[in-house]
Amino acid sequence: MNLELAIQVTDLTKHFGRFVAVDRVSFQVERGEVFGFLGPNGSGKSTTIRMLCGILLPTSGTGVVGGFDVAREPERVRERIGYMSQKFSLYEELTVQENLDFFAGIYGLAGPDAVARRDEVLILAGLASHRTVLARELPGGLRQRLALASAIIHRPSVLFLDEPTAGVDPISRREFWALIRGMASAGTAIFVTTHYMDEAEHCHSLAFIYQGKLIAQGPPSVLKRGLHGALVEVEVEPAALLRALEALQAHPQAREAAMFGAKLHLTLESRDSLPVVRAALEGRGITVRRMEAIVPSLEDVFVSLVAREVGA
Repeated sequence: MNLELAIQVTDLTKHFGRFVAVDRVSFQVERGEVFGFLGPNGSGKSTTIRMLCGILLPTSGTGVVGGFDVAREPERVRERIGYMSQKFSLYEELTVQENLDFFAGIYGLAGPDAVARRDEVLILAGLASHRTVLARELPGGLRQRLALASAIIHRPSVLFLDEPTAGVDPISRREFWALIRGMASAGTAIFVTTHYMDEAEHCHSLAFIYQGKLIAQGPPSVLKRGLHGALVEVEVEPAALLRALEALQAHPQAREAAMFGAKLHLTLESRDSLPVVRAALEGRGITVRRMEAIVPSLEDVFVSLVAREVGA
């Protein structure tokens, strides 16, 4: 295995009877890299994570995490990883410090090293002034920091974060991602799933999974440049939003059309089609407030990739 690789996955596959949950997935994660694993619910994200954490045995293919094979050496894998789920799973009747002491003991830390590491992660996570507070009394953002501190107390080389900021306020999410970037800069490989596309922008590399298959992967900037055609944002009267969407989806020059909040995003072969599409909407009595080409976001890429797979 390449020593610079923290995770190396080749044709990883998992069957549950006849159902193929993960279908020949391959990717690599380097040390110090933040790797985003994106996909709709039920796409195979959690199954992939469970295999890479040595919890679930692959049907075929290989996964090497921290230098150890997930099928042959799952215990060695689990010693070298940290895992944090979207659901707060620590002990709510224990204080912040007591939770960290408990997890330090589970991972074999003892004596002065355990105390020093506990105090280190308390400072790293911004929890030093909350060490005597019960976990159940912490606000959402601090609870997530405690979960993160517990997951890294044993100095894992690979950290798995499964939707770690779900339900957390925007400021806390931003602070949480600052911690993640800091750990990556120090050499930890971060494997993260998220439904927040603005968070995915912080990743060095992304992989999109849909119905068990990887449908795209690469740095965010490369994925956005790979969106073919011209992306157009359309704003109409709120009452006409659904009618406009139907009209755009049926238009021969529209490759894709989807709702984005109170606006519509439309993919055309070329910006030259803008006047024709505008005329088609206005011909149906729909007032177009604004129609202009925009730079695609990761959410646009995600919607386009899924639409392409559904239509395939």
